[in-house]
Amino acid sequence: MPRLFSPVDISKEEKEVRKDYFDRHTPVVICDDSAREGEKFRVKVRLGTEYTHPDEPDHHIKYVQLWNRETFLAEAHFAPGTMGNNPSHVEVDFFIVPGPVSLNLSAMAVCTKHGLWQSNPREVSIIKN
Repeated sequence: MPRLFSPVDISKEEKEVRKDYFDRHTPVVICDDSAREGEKFRVKVRLGTEYTHPDEPDHHIKYVQLWNRETFLAEAHFAPGTMGNNPSHVEVDFFIVPGPVSLNLSAMAVCTKHGLWQSNPREVSIIKN
């Protein structure tokens, strides 16, 4: 099983040293706090908020996944050079159609050099139609 990385509390002394490493690899789930049952709902997954990730042949983001609790929802794959061989924030918009039960969304991303990373979960309430 691969080693799974996730955001952690970093001591103040280490914060600036490690902040870029965690920021550039950790996916962030960006979406509204509520969705309408049965209607298309956009969920953006972005890697990093401040620091960009390399896009090199041996060091790039290989894929990004979207999960609802233990249920796999979607995945986007990236080849080296997808971002023009320039460091960037990898972003993916996923569109899902929620059912009647609330969502607990999380994302996972794989860096070819630094492994598997997981986001913090994001709760989404469902509005009945």
